[in-house]
Amino acid sequence: MNAPVQYPSVEGLAVALAGPILRVTLDRPEKRNAVDDVMMRGLIDTLTDASTDDRVRAIELAGAGEHFCGGADIVARNKAGEDGWETGTPRPRVGGIQRRLPTQAHQLVALLCDIQVPVVCKVRGFAAGIGLSLALAADFTIAADDATFWEPFVRRGFTPDSGATWLLPRRVGEVRARELLMLGTEFSGADAATWGAIHASVPPDDLDRVAGDLVGHLASGPTVALGLTKWLLHAGRGATLDQHFRNEAFALELSSRTADFREGMASFRERRAPGFEGR
Repeated sequence: MNAPVQYPSVEGLAVALAGPILRVTLDRPEKRNAVDDVMMRGLIDTLTDASTDDRVRAIELAGAGEHFCGGADIVARNKAGEDGWETGTPRPRVGGIQRRLPTQAHQLVALLCDIQVPVVCKVRGFAAGIGLSLALAADFTIAADDATFWEPFVRRGFTPDSGATWLLPRRVGEVRARELLMLGTEFSGADAATWGAIHASVPPDDLDRVAGDLVGHLASGPTVALGLTKWLLHAGRGATLDQHFRNEAFALELSSRTADFREGMASFRERRAPGFEGR
């Protein structure tokens, strides 16, 4: 039998497996939890390992301190001199960004969308840039009413990344996405919930309790069925109806062979609450 997966924390990222819940916390509060390269690799490695770890039945993604995530730490990568790059260092080769993103931010966002474990994102304070993309890519995002969401790209003179131009139109519609992406308009947690960008917003004092209740509920659910349902929702965006019918048949075949399916049927017959074990 293989040794259990370990989840080491790295600088700026705290990771802990608490029973069936994997808690992942962006931990640079002095920088509004801006994501640097070390944190990015840690997030990707953590989600990759969690995707095949049977112990993990739900993931909670949060930020330490007063903010969720202020975006990518581009200052750490490019300490700007007069020409926009760190003084005394060579300018990166043309194409460096498009070579790097597929193995960093884009891989991270894809993992959040694809991993067959429910992900709950908890947002207070700022969620900007990649922070907003993480919130949009999670299965459920609960935010404080007074949280601030922001796509800052055009205000800094460059284009969106981290899946922002794919995620936002699908969450809030193309017209509103144009406003948020092309005008850089900030919006609140309450607005995000009203527009359907996130699952819900709550008073700040209730955030930890509500998000905790949700991740606990998901962690006690039929993990295989939840993961396959997530896969169906994601795969259905690019499938024809006929293709999607085949996907549904495949998912139903798998989920109906699980111990949790048998428990669900037994609890229905016996008129009691199910006791799912994630198998």
